[in-house]
Amino acid sequence: MKRGQRIVQVLEHVKALNLVEAHFARVVLFDRANEARDPSKAGFLLPAQRRLLARIKPLGWHVDLHFDAVDLVEFDDFLHKLPVPFIIDHMGRVPTKAGLEQPPFRALLNLARKHPHCWVKVSGAERISSAGPPFTDAVPFAQALIETIPDRILWGTDWPHPNIARHMPNDGDLVDLIPLIAPDPAIQRKILVDNPHRLYGFGGGRPVPSATAEDLS
Repeated sequence: MKRGQRIVQVLEHVKALNLVEAHFARVVLFDRANEARDPSKAGFLLPAQRRLLARIKPLGWHVDLHFDAVDLVEFDDFLHKLPVPFIIDHMGRVPTKAGLEQPPFRALLNLARKHPHCWVKVSGAERISSAGPPFTDAVPFAQALIETIPDRILWGTDWPHPNIARHMPNDGDLVDLIPLIAPDPAIQRKILVDNPHRLYGFGGGRPVPSATAEDLS
């Protein structure tokens, strides 16, 4: 049987035994972008997330952070001190119309450079694009991230594209962006094959370890 991974959203009250039983997942989703629009999730806030981080660190899990762009600035200090590997989803949802010099994107690039276990998913071109299909205005943002941390970049289509308010993408258009954001076949292999294998432990490999205090000093 081929081995896969699943991303789960874990609430603070989940018992330790349940976390161990869910160890096949090894990924926790912190979805502030959608929670901000859903009052029923108002209890899933930063203090609870801090406590949950302490519980998953010994398990070797990492977290997937789905933020709005403003969160990259608001939680900059918190992000720099995260003690586990983490993924910033959808390029931090930075709007392309605000340009490459916008504070949230500069904060994201700085975080990627300085935190040894910060990964970024160059997905969500349809979410950050201001021009609409085929979303090529997102290419410079993906290129800047790839240039900064080529060994910690991931990609995905984000199918089935939940909560898209404007342009529901054609997945073919998103795939067509790959040679634009990464013309070098060696970099494409890193993003599409080598990096996810290393992070998720595919192919019998071990997932990346949690950061240590020395890593973050």
